[in-house]
Amino acid sequence: MTVWTFDEVGHGQEATRELRDLMEGAVFTSPKPLRYITRFLHIGTSKDSTVLDFFSGSATTAHAVMKLNAEDGGHRKFILVQLPEVTEEKSEARKAGYENICQIGEERIRRAGKKIKEEAGLQGQDLDTGFRVLKLDSSNMEDVFYTPEDFSEVDLFNSVDNVKSDRTPLDLLFQVMPELDIELSAKIEEKDVNGKQVFFVDGTYLIATFDMDVNESTVTEIAKMKPQYFVMRDASAANDNVLDNFEQIFKYYSPDTIRKIL
Repeated sequence: MTVWTFDEVGHGQEATRELRDLMEGAVFTSPKPLRYITRFLHIGTSKDSTVLDFFSGSATTAHAVMKLNAEDGGHRKFILVQLPEVTEEKSEARKAGYENICQIGEERIRRAGKKIKEEAGLQGQDLDTGFRVLKLDSSNMEDVFYTPEDFSEVDLFNSVDNVKSDRTPLDLLFQVMPELDIELSAKIEEKDVNGKQVFFVDGTYLIATFDMDVNESTVTEIAKMKPQYFVMRDASAANDNVLDNFEQIFKYYSPDTIRKIL
């Protein structure tokens, strides 16, 4: 059995102090010591590991991942999961503007990343401290499954667009990426193609557009880029001719592209 002493991995008071100094206030109770989590990662991960923390709290795990990457040149990634537990109304966290625990974790990652890069100097300038914040929600798609007795003429016209009205293009993109086995951390760029907003994921690996009134010229320009995947909304097509010619355009310019219509 291995025993780690406080001198080796820290203790609760140390964890509280280091978080208070970083966040400029006592915004979280009972955080884990940074040295403690870093020791776990040093033993249990390789330089390219992905670390999953289902109870992220103040995001000590993310802090430790970035710190260890700066020390050994690793490229570890982290996935943090946390319920948006509301902070107490009269707490220091609420006074500092944090309405829930997730916001505390997000800000800690920002501050910790900045501090780690500053302390690493020139060696840390290429350190990746970026992250994305995603929220679990219901499907982006309307429920279009009806029994005949529940379906009316009004439903027929309301079902022209199968995407919920309050969903954004990014909502749709982040729905599609896991379906195509693309990491949610993949590089995303937004570009204008014939006046339409088009997303490029990992270069041209996935190209997607969810704008309305997409015409054949836009589809042709995208097909010429020969993406691995192309995704668009059914309601995006400017007219029926676009949908009729969609497959033919890709068969001519990029037959190997896997096409998906939402």
